[in-house]
Amino acid sequence: MSKRHPVVAVTGSSGAGTSTVKRAFEYIFNREGITPAVIEGDSYHRYERAPMKEAMAAAVAKGENFSHFGPEANLFDKLEELFGAYGETGGGQKRYYLHSLDEAAEHNGRLGTSLQPGQFTPWEPIPSGTDLLFYEGLHGGVVTDANDVAALVDLLIGVVPITNLEWIQKIARDNAERGYSAEATVDTILRRMPDYINHICPQFSRTDINFQRVSTVDTSNPFMIRPIPSPDESFVIIHFRKGAREKWGIDFTYLLNMIQGSFMSSPTSIVVNGGKMGFAMELILTPIIHRMVEDKKLA
Repeated sequence: MSKRHPVVAVTGSSGAGTSTVKRAFEYIFNREGITPAVIEGDSYHRYERAPMKEAMAAAVAKGENFSHFGPEANLFDKLEELFGAYGETGGGQKRYYLHSLDEAAEHNGRLGTSLQPGQFTPWEPIPSGTDLLFYEGLHGGVVTDANDVAALVDLLIGVVPITNLEWIQKIARDNAERGYSAEATVDTILRRMPDYINHICPQFSRTDINFQRVSTVDTSNPFMIRPIPSPDESFVIIHFRKGAREKWGIDFTYLLNMIQGSFMSSPTSIVVNGGKMGFAMELILTPIIHRMVEDKKLA
């Protein structure tokens, strides 16, 4: 961990809603005049799209477990190296995974390359002069026998809806953005389950703060075709790890007064209406980020 070059990570499963937290941080960075080094978790996968399909088919043929959630398909060593290097020097190496034609066009124009969606850009240095590193992806708090990424993060945020809601969100997103059928997404969920249990879930015991969305409408069968429950059809449980309240100066009385309808469900958790999730994030995270930047200046 580093006061001079802080590392902030948002971690959550595919379809969990980490992009919502990312947007909240973007608002904070813009408002506070903070320049982040933004790192996308997909950039630290091991394989490009075509080789990944080949490796997955080979693993399935052998009866082996293989998914984007597990260490075999990721560069945990490179992610650990990046977080460590940034904490020490404010630098490091990053790359981009090209999800779409628009992203490919953007980076090809910047780099003079002819890359296609599903490929990585070349490794390049993080620009100098950033205030902090901001990671959003699957493995911001991952720990294995060989790598301990979580130990190098100064602020670790978890985004983890209840399982049924997470699956509903993933099925809807994969259909809308990638054209996958519900059946294909269910197959992916089942294939990833061992890695989900072993490498995704444990991260949420290491986070400083978890945002867990719980629907208030029936999601008993998440594999039915249904609209995603709206924010107002849910609550968000905001849980603070033991010691995080003291570490970051979290004032529950202030939050309860500021967020209409909120209440405490335990000594370490506050519950808010789902429609207030973004507002609650900004109330909680703005002073934390402000403090990190002030500590950076003092260091």
